[in-house]
Amino acid sequence: MLPELKRLIEQMGKDRGIDKQTITEALEAAMLTAAKKKLGLDVDVEAHYNDETGEIEVFQFKTVVDKVLAPEMQISKEEARKTLDEGAEPGDSLGMKIETASFGRIAVQMAKQIIIQRVKDAERDNIFDEYKDRKGELVNGFVQRFEGGSIIVNLGRAEGVIPPVEQIHRETYKRGERIRSYICDVKKNAKGPQIIMSRTHPAFLKALFEVEVPEISEGLIDIISVAREPGKRGKIAVKAKDKDIDPVGACVGMRGSRVQSVVQELRGEKIDIIPYTDDSAKYVSSALSPAKVNRVFVDDENRTMTVIVPDDQLSLAIGKNGQNVRLAVKLTGWKIDVKSETMATAKDEEGLSALEKIAGIGPAIAEKLFAKGIKSVAMIAAAEPEILSSIPGVGEKTAKQWIEDAGKILDEETASGKKIKQEKT
Repeated sequence: MLPELKRLIEQMGKDRGIDKQTITEALEAAMLTAAKKKLGLDVDVEAHYNDETGEIEVFQFKTVVDKVLAPEMQISKEEARKTLDEGAEPGDSLGMKIETASFGRIAVQMAKQIIIQRVKDAERDNIFDEYKDRKGELVNGFVQRFEGGSIIVNLGRAEGVIPPVEQIHRETYKRGERIRSYICDVKKNAKGPQIIMSRTHPAFLKALFEVEVPEISEGLIDIISVAREPGKRGKIAVKAKDKDIDPVGACVGMRGSRVQSVVQELRGEKIDIIPYTDDSAKYVSSALSPAKVNRVFVDDENRTMTVIVPDDQLSLAIGKNGQNVRLAVKLTGWKIDVKSETMATAKDEEGLSALEKIAGIGPAIAEKLFAKGIKSVAMIAAAEPEILSSIPGVGEKTAKQWIEDAGKILDEETASGKKIKQEKT
């Protein structure tokens, strides 16, 4: 039996990755609990693992006295000298070995529960220690189950969770299906480590390119910025450290192989790869790809650019519901006002009137928007809710409604322009 305990400790350490000391400490604590359950809470007992015999030894200590008043804590001098130590004197503390087989079934069951709990705690600590420094990593796993809209992912020794907010809209998975995601946080709570993963995080797109493009992982190409509307479209800005390397070409790959691998992983999300440059006007123009840009007017003070495009490129530059220009804003950090050549001739008064087409924007609010550098319906559509809600009197809910309404107005204007053009031809 004793060699079996020794083997059990070694096997448990190997299977669960827990060091031997943690297991033996759990066993010692369990045997102490069982001993006190049998002998009483006030007794002085100690438990030690004997590596040579493979046994947990339990000792009860009693104080040598002339007259015994508390039998569970004391032993008479005569009894001590007779059974334990011939030289025992009053005041000495002597230990006597207790047979663990005498503890009883209930005490042993309690001991087992303590061992199980200690081992679980050690496993959780090991998993947390393993994953706490893996934030920002790409990981593969398998869909294990679904809980309240979250996807629980089997990562091997650990489980990860992809909350609904970190899932790409319209993506569906089945149990057992492979899933790749990005570790965005690792938390420690009462139930153990919680590994939060994401498929919507901009850094997920960046990590995918780092895997597919060796020049990025080798440090020859840097990804400067990433912007995404998960499941729909993404843009990345890249820059080569060596002027002889084409960063865009390297990311696209031979016949588009590299970027297509990323697109497939994201289940069809369109990816624009933009060359980064320190020339802000050129950078913003590239960020509006695939639209062509004629002219750019830069307002450094308000960090705003007015971009003039050919009339037939306006809808392409803005994108459906303002998506293309919105992503360009996120990518570059500039507020962008896109105008066609025809629109460029319009006066600021017309711009104010255009803003007032959006429900809830009156002359006073329109003036405040102009002061912020937001001078058109297109800029409203491309704005972040936080920017609009920073204007006094404008809440986040109102800001989001303005963005939605602006997108609809742009779609209507684009459709109307196409209809007029068709009628003329």
